[in-house]
Amino acid sequence: MGVHWCATDDQVSAQTRPSLSIVLAILASYLLGATPTSYIAGRVGRGIDLREHGSRNLGATNVYRILGWKYAIPVALVDIAKGAIPVLFFATWAGAAEHPWLPVVLGGAAVLGHMFSPYVSFKGGKGVATAAGLFLALAPVAVLLAILVWGFCLWLTGYVSLSSIVAVLTVPVWISLLQPGSPYTFWASVALVALIIFAHRRNISRLIAGTENRFRTRPSGGPTVRPSDQ
Repeated sequence: MGVHWCATDDQVSAQTRPSLSIVLAILASYLLGATPTSYIAGRVGRGIDLREHGSRNLGATNVYRILGWKYAIPVALVDIAKGAIPVLFFATWAGAAEHPWLPVVLGGAAVLGHMFSPYVSFKGGKGVATAAGLFLALAPVAVLLAILVWGFCLWLTGYVSLSSIVAVLTVPVWISLLQPGSPYTFWASVALVALIIFAHRRNISRLIAGTENRFRTRPSGGPTVRPSDQ
């Protein structure tokens, strides 16, 4: 006759609590990432829906095109913070010490939230700034090097989209060179590179066709919106 082991309420609670914490942390990360900062900036700054203006993308670049630096810089900083906060705070609360993969999962959830926000009909940005926040928390030197690549490429070509694609492609390279003992971070960077490139698929088509818009500023520093942006 077999022996049936029955867990006590305390044992069940101890087993369930970490799983519940992880689920809640993933949900919180996704919802934080989904906060539509660009959409809010458009409503506050000009009473418009940025999904109907410029590139129609809910990202800092489109905020700059339509509203200028005054709104674009805060939006970019908040989008970066959306990727860093889950890694730096939510992961610790949910048990990252026992689950070394957890920070990248939470950061990835924030990036997905930014790209597919339930607050604005699952529209969003392209994930670059939020992914930068995630990797600033996990691999800051790699991100700083990628930012240098982005700036050089933007200076050389004038294309924000191309610069973003080239910069994110270098992140796994920098991580493999600088943090060879961080497999979770490396594979997360590979996955997010694929996701971000997929999000830029229309930009890639326009780059190939020669119709992609270049980044421009007026002498006064205000935004420039070309007719083709509308």
